This record gives sequence, C-alpha cells and structure tokens, in this order.
Amino acid sequence: MVDFGAKLKQLRLEEGLTQQQLADRIGVTKSVISYYELQERYPSPEVLTKLASIFHVTTDSLLGIERSGDYVDLSGLDEEDIVTVKRLVTSLRQKNSK
Repeated sequence: MVDFGAKLKQLRLEEGLTQQQLADRIGVTKSVISYYELQERYPSPEVLTKLASIFHVTTDSLLGIERSGDYVDLSGLDEEDIVTVKRLVTSLRQKNSK
C-alpha cells in the first residue's frame, strides 16, 4: 500500500470530487479521507471495494499492485451484455493475432 494515498487523491481529483463528497459516497467522514490520502490510515476491505467501484478501477490498482493486461469495468451490465463484451474481446484478439 505504498502509493495508496497518492493514488486515491489523484483519482479523487480526476473525478472532480472533494474529500467531503467522496466521504459521503462511501459513508465515512471527511477526516477519514484525509487520513487515507496522508497514509495515516488504510481502508477496510469493504471501503476499498467501494472506492474501486466509484473510480472504476481494481482494488489491485488502488493498492499499487501492477497487473498484466488491462481491466474493463463490467459493473452495471447484465449477463447478456457481459457475454457480448467477452465475445468482442475474443474476436479482437483473433483479428490482432493474424
């Protein structure tokens, strides 16, 4: 969690959110967001999951864990849409491997 505070602040500012607005969205106080950004506290797994959902990133990304490949947020899609996205990805991989 070395870069967690800086990453959180960067994402928050990119979304145009104040600390208070972010706090309201995840059910904590503004001071808790400040503590997170200053790396004086770290979020619980539940809060970490909420933050990832708000910013459409993985929890790994928030924690500074590098992953190979890209991440696509499929939240809010129904099962049929998810199948369609997976088929499209497979088709594009096949096209690009030729």
